[in-house]
Amino acid sequence: MDQDDLTAAADPSGPVLPPVQVEPSGRTGALYRRFVAPLLLQDDGSDAEQLSRATLSLLAQASLRRQWPLVRGTLEGLAGELQRRDPRLQQTLFGCRFANPLGLAAGFDKNGVAAGLWDRFGFGFAELGTITWHAQPGNPRPRLFRLAAERAALNRMGFNNEGARAVKRILEQQLLPPPGQRPAVLGLNFGKSRLTSLELAPDDYASSLELLAPLADYAVVNVSSPNTPGLRDLQEESLLRRLVERLRRLPACPPLLVKIAPDLEDDAIDTIARLAYEEGLAGIIAVNTSQDRLGLADRRLAGSGRTLAEEAGGLSGRPLRGRALEVLRRLRATAGPALPLIGVGGIDSAPIAWERITAGASLVQVYTGWIYEGPELVPRILEGLSQQLDRHGLRTIAEAVGSGLPWR
Repeated sequence: MDQDDLTAAADPSGPVLPPVQVEPSGRTGALYRRFVAPLLLQDDGSDAEQLSRATLSLLAQASLRRQWPLVRGTLEGLAGELQRRDPRLQQTLFGCRFANPLGLAAGFDKNGVAAGLWDRFGFGFAELGTITWHAQPGNPRPRLFRLAAERAALNRMGFNNEGARAVKRILEQQLLPPPGQRPAVLGLNFGKSRLTSLELAPDDYASSLELLAPLADYAVVNVSSPNTPGLRDLQEESLLRRLVERLRRLPACPPLLVKIAPDLEDDAIDTIARLAYEEGLAGIIAVNTSQDRLGLADRRLAGSGRTLAEEAGGLSGRPLRGRALEVLRRLRATAGPALPLIGVGGIDSAPIAWERITAGASLVQVYTGWIYEGPELVPRILEGLSQQLDRHGLRTIAEAVGSGLPWR
């Protein structure tokens, strides 16, 4: 799976922008292309969830043992291949210093088992979770499906995680530097426990956040997953305001962001933007996965034999790209330049990351695109962003945010 193959893949969300041409990052990328990428070329390849679990199991052991000489040497080699240090990409937002604007989105490292490693992969930040107060197994399997030709995924995981108390133990065992002193910023993403009613949701979120606040650089209120019944109702203005007010009363509450769905109507997006300003939120993350099938309703899933229209879950990856950009632009227009925005959804190349930044995102996140493209995606994006700063004569990435400047 090389760059030409990926560029030629179908993109239902719009025209394909030209890729950044950079040399392969080294041994890590070569191993990924040889052993992992072939498993992702077909919908019915290796089980998607099982592959993720196996990868995280290895990363968890490496994170716990990252100071052991052999492990440390391996991780230093990984960092040498994947990290790109350009001071022009640094930013300080809501009190956090980001080495670069590219982060790992929530959903991959749900329990924070690899929290000590994400900077080695080149990320400027990583978002851990989603974490709920009560441990929960999530929805029945199968619950994660590949759509390889579209570079997309359908998931209905259902906030499967070990629960806030277990996550606290997992993070403490890794002996992480304190917030503000980490090589990569760590955000914690919080959701509502499935068994908790909407009426009691503020206390449910507050229990998790209060316990884990000392370990978070920032916190995210996830009210937009489509896979917990009723959760998206919390995006309604009165319910969201009540939830945010409850959380902001907590002692030592970290910077608080909210993550919204791509399926909101424009007036609801505007309402949340105004609420974020009025309630003093640190920012908004746009967007979560989509319940809209985005032109793929008749696409049949190999894992179930059913069409996307017949399956529950949220769609992520390239098909979400266009809508994610629309929501981001709407937020920027309503909220103005002062409120930091994080763009996520369908970002799998440097041109798309640049487009999201120049549309108003101070930071961007990857997940589905990172799985398909592999670890080399991170240095490709970072090199591409640095290249654009050169070509536009910009001194910092902050000057590009909301500028509308084209990819050159």
